[in-house]
Amino acid sequence: MTQPKHIAEGETAEQHAAFEARIRNGEKIEPGDWMPAEYRRQLIRMISQHAHSEVVGMLPEGEWIDKAPTLKRKTILMAKVQDEAGHGQYLYHAAETLGATREEMIEALLTRRAKYSSIFNYPTMNWADVGMIGWLVDGAAIKNQTMLAGCSYGPYSRAMVRICSEETFHHKQGKEMIVLYAQGTPEQRQMAQDALNRWWWPALMMLGPHDADSPNTGVLSQWGIKLKTNDEVRQEFLNEHAPELLEAGLTIPDPDLHQDADGNWKHGPIQWDEFWAVIRGERGLGNERLATRQAAQDEGAWVREALEAYMNRAAKGEAAD
Repeated sequence: MTQPKHIAEGETAEQHAAFEARIRNGEKIEPGDWMPAEYRRQLIRMISQHAHSEVVGMLPEGEWIDKAPTLKRKTILMAKVQDEAGHGQYLYHAAETLGATREEMIEALLTRRAKYSSIFNYPTMNWADVGMIGWLVDGAAIKNQTMLAGCSYGPYSRAMVRICSEETFHHKQGKEMIVLYAQGTPEQRQMAQDALNRWWWPALMMLGPHDADSPNTGVLSQWGIKLKTNDEVRQEFLNEHAPELLEAGLTIPDPDLHQDADGNWKHGPIQWDEFWAVIRGERGLGNERLATRQAAQDEGAWVREALEAYMNRAAKGEAAD
């Protein structure tokens, strides 16, 4: 007899019904609870992808730490990059509660079996890109992460609460930078506009394919992992950021952008061919990003080996030198 979709071998429809009743009642699923194998798989895929995005996301901005125009801006950027590393740690830990290991997740990233947000494969061309990433990229991330803070899996939900509070500072700092430059010298205004031209469409794309083209939206919604669809989150992002960018005196690079009768901002056609090409590594800096991440993995091998040796000795009750 063929099992219904999403019911794995050894699982029963009754188990699934009880599990989904818990989700409908607003309960959090915890690591020791029974869960469908597909629920676990989807969460590991999604959380590890999110963790990889935080870690790889350090690279485009980290390149500008030694080029920051003032000590204040340098300190802010260093703190932000450090925050992103911390976010990756929270998320790797959340995935580990599902049985995934750090080694497996990192190997999947480096061998391209796991994805991360394609937006981090775009280059940062000027200092204003750092601010625009804060305003648009972190702004889009917050919309998604605020939704995930209510997801059904407890460790992921709780990690999102802390991450969102820190991302909010990143978003405000990025907006403050860009508004300042948009009101500055002609050169500063052009720098801000150039950054917007580069990051507007990637920011819209990073919220995921349209709902009709998103293969995982159905089951993620059914199990309370995603509480809103990609297009719903994208609409929230548009309604907040489009008027703010225009108020700052910037021109959004979308000739079809308009408000509908209900006051919602509507964008023109998204070039999804570019989105998928960047994900596949055919465009952008994917190869360079992964090479940098591989180098960091290789250079940090001695630290992991030393820690493992120390832990082994401690487990045997041997005194450390």
